[in-house]
Amino acid sequence: MSYRSIFDAKILGTNCKVVFDFSRFLAVGETISSATTTATVYSGTDASPSSIVSGATSISGGSVTQTIAGGTVGVIYLLTCVGTSSASQVMIVEGLLVVKGAGT
Repeated sequence: MSYRSIFDAKILGTNCKVVFDFSRFLAVGETISSATTTATVYSGTDASPSSIVSGATSISGGSVTQTIAGGTVGVIYLLTCVGTSSASQVMIVEGLLVVKGAGT
């Protein structure tokens, strides 16, 4: 299964954290045991969109947090988080994130 969210805009020059919520997929007592986040361009131009994903994911119960850094003003990124649960269930949560300039 896959669900898509829209994250708050990121201002160029800052880092932000995005949270992927897997709780709707999980049974009682089931948690996320591992997760990987990737980035691609949804709209606009960025030669290396994967570079906005910074560091490892942080997992807490049914939520996965990822730090996002850099990016290109005006580009909308598709962030995809693939999580594996403690019951070996593989799930995908996606979100759109736009990078904007300061003051815009």
